[in-house]
Amino acid sequence: QVQLVESGGGLVQAGGSLRLSCAASGRSFSNYAMGWFRQAPGKERELVAAISWSGITKYYVDSVKGRFTISRDNAKNTVYLQMNSLRPEETAVYYCAAERSYSKLRVGISEYWGQGTQVTVSS
Repeated sequence: QVQLVESGGGLVQAGGSLRLSCAASGRSFSNYAMGWFRQAPGKERELVAAISWSGITKYYVDSVKGRFTISRDNAKNTVYLQMNSLRPEETAVYYCAAERSYSKLRVGISEYWGQGTQVTVSS
């Protein structure tokens, strides 16, 4: 059993930055690929970024590439999402996800989900 708790969301002006954190508890955190999803009202959940257990392989959805950075610290059981140059259309609830298979995570399958943290980008 893995529990995921997100933090770091909030209100930011367009062009600003936020860093989201996801603290994991449970067994074998370092064996999980981790990801960040987001979902806005009336829209489908979208994979924003993913990172393999080693931290070597990373994925970003095209719309955030160059602005967002995913990283992990296995010693702290924590994954981060640094978000720069935020846009109003990126207002959403952001969810942390943990899945043993990186390839499954890439197609939206995840064994564990956090409760989400709200990110609001004002214009």
